[in-house]
Amino acid sequence: MNLESLHLLFFKNYEDAHLRFSPHINCFIGDNGSGKTNLLDAIHYLSLTKSAFTASDTTSIKQGEEFFVVKGRFNSGTETKPETIQCSLRLGQKKTVTHDKQAYERVSDHIGRYPVVLISPYDTDLIRQGSEERRKYFDSLISQLDHQYLTQLIKYTHLLKQRNSLLKLAADRQAGYDRDYLLTLDEQLAPVGEQLAQRRQSFLLEFEPLFQRHYEQLADGREQVTLTYKSELPGADFLKLLRLQERKDLTLQRTTVGPHKDDFTFLMDELAVKGYGSQGQQKSYAIALKLAQFEILAQHKQQKPLLLLDDIFDRLDEKRITRLMQLVANHTFGQIFLTDTHLERTDRVLTNLSEDIRRYRVQAGTIDPL
Repeated sequence: MNLESLHLLFFKNYEDAHLRFSPHINCFIGDNGSGKTNLLDAIHYLSLTKSAFTASDTTSIKQGEEFFVVKGRFNSGTETKPETIQCSLRLGQKKTVTHDKQAYERVSDHIGRYPVVLISPYDTDLIRQGSEERRKYFDSLISQLDHQYLTQLIKYTHLLKQRNSLLKLAADRQAGYDRDYLLTLDEQLAPVGEQLAQRRQSFLLEFEPLFQRHYEQLADGREQVTLTYKSELPGADFLKLLRLQERKDLTLQRTTVGPHKDDFTFLMDELAVKGYGSQGQQKSYAIALKLAQFEILAQHKQQKPLLLLDDIFDRLDEKRITRLMQLVANHTFGQIFLTDTHLERTDRVLTNLSEDIRRYRVQAGTIDPL
């Protein structure tokens, strides 16, 4: 699978841009702040219907405009005709995603059709930040593999929001509350939460060996790394836990137990990478996660995901870049999109890796072939 072309209209700092891509390596060269990363984010929108960097879709609309459009043409490499995906948003309206001009009934139906992996300088946030970052990462990955998981996650999030609203309403009124409604929500929430926890646990059993192999190759096997799923649910009665926490939940006005409170613990020689891993070890850990993500998506989807590399030549040392480029040389990856500030460095790193490389100069919202 590859992305043949990209059209942007009022997307971030782009007014109107058209690009055609190489099926192998595509390089966006420009100064910091010129809009290189925005191009990767546009591709991320086509795959996952959302930004990789901001939570609000409206911030992707060019300043002073009222809407944005991102359109891409995908070629699966089979005898089927290319497919056109469009993601658009107008202020005050719902986001729309279309496949060959036909709108999805649910935007979530698109997730997983065009898998993507992003490697960026911010990947170590998975290690350094709180549990929410790690849950979001694994939820996004599992959702690309398993549409039923995504459906259950959406359902759980909706029920959780209703339950938290009820808890807050009870506190605001400083009086009685509709306990029957709370119990009904608990009965609906419990089986969904248990299924999410079970799927996360089973996923790690498949994912961890891939991750460990990639880390060993990046770090020459000097440390033993593991991933642990930290949850109260597997093997427990979630409904019973909700009932036990009811008084506490009413006091705090939020649901204090469930998959939304789970975490994934990153360990190195049985110690937390966040506290004990060096900066280099943390980078290797994060890259190994992304390489394992690429591999598991390729296995399940029977097609190589798009690979987005954001400013890695600026932020990674020569050893880690060399390892990534070895994988490129071995045709581990399919289509690649990368950003860099220096054309000479990009050309030097990519020497002899491919005959099909396209380079673009990015300058303040304009894109020109090099």
